[in-house]
Amino acid sequence: MPQERKGDDASIIGVGLTPFSRDSGLSALELQADAAYQALDDAGLGAPEVDTVITGYATTVNHIMPGNVLAEYLGAKPERAFGMNVGGATGLAMLAEAARLVRSGDARTVLVVGGENRASGQTRDAAIATLAQVGHASHEVALGANIPAYYALLASEYLHRHGLERSELAALAVQMRTHAAEHPGAQFRTPITVDDVLAAPPIAEPLGLLDCCPMSDGAAAVVISRGDGGVRAVTIAGLGQANDHQHVSEADFSAFGAGASAGSALAEAGVGVEGLDILGIYDSFTITLALLLEEIGIVDPGTAGTRAAEGLFAADGRFPLNLHGGLLSYGHSGVAGGMAHLVEMVTQMRGEAANRQLSTRPRRGLLHADGGVLSAHVSVVLDREPTGAGA
Repeated sequence: MPQERKGDDASIIGVGLTPFSRDSGLSALELQADAAYQALDDAGLGAPEVDTVITGYATTVNHIMPGNVLAEYLGAKPERAFGMNVGGATGLAMLAEAARLVRSGDARTVLVVGGENRASGQTRDAAIATLAQVGHASHEVALGANIPAYYALLASEYLHRHGLERSELAALAVQMRTHAAEHPGAQFRTPITVDDVLAAPPIAEPLGLLDCCPMSDGAAAVVISRGDGGVRAVTIAGLGQANDHQHVSEADFSAFGAGASAGSALAEAGVGVEGLDILGIYDSFTITLALLLEEIGIVDPGTAGTRAAEGLFAADGRFPLNLHGGLLSYGHSGVAGGMAHLVEMVTQMRGEAANRQLSTRPRRGLLHADGGVLSAHVSVVLDREPTGAGA
């Protein structure tokens, strides 16, 4: 049974999300401001009413004070403004920090923003070189490895360890595209099949083009405040984080940290996996999604693809997953990529997802993101029931 929560819990009271695309025609700051204004409008607030601004890094912007820059651009004069960089986990890490500030009473209203023109604001080679730096400088990056190559190593080990074929992972890409087809803001909406995934050009074997998320322009934002925040507010019920390694060559394949992180968040929320109604799980590659789903305990080891093909993660399945299409199809715009999962979950919990809306409005959901190569993990449990409500 969920534990009774205090009345000073943090709640999400506003969300904003731009479409993701290959070329938005906007700068990183303009994209961030678009999402921020959406979230503020959704919360019924103006920028001057925010006392804290937290902004994620952007690969196309080299400023060392991104939170301050955005606050100035929005016309906010917050007590605190700062940036954060935990790779792909940055969005949820910012949310977690915002929740802690609000719970402690140090902040009243926090604006969290991520986004950039990752696809149009730099060359492909520049983006690849920048992102490759998550690897070890002397014995990974120096050998020419990049992000797809790091994840391809994990995919090779995963398929070998479980005696699987590439088609198992392909089912996850197909499911994400099925969801994205229903979202007007998704970068890729044309349905695909397992055969399409297998026939796509190789990127880093065994991963092909459709096993990999695209680079995108886009932004996302949320507003966090104290208390229940009204009938549309969604409570941040549980938080968890874990950092097991930084470099893939140092990773323990049996436990990357996702299980520990999610376990902490679920324990704080007083709920188990069986009590979840919806999932938002980071999916930079099909192998990322498979490994996270399995380590968190949603499915058994080696079965994520099979369970996807069976419909477990469909809109009418037991665990609806990434209903906006995830990174694999909605797109990946850096920090905003993982935050799009968050916005979709809040939208579903509010019952405001239009044609994507689940037939039964979900109450509890788990969000999980990782930074680096399954290095930094952040998990968040959301609950749409008012503070202190029972099961």
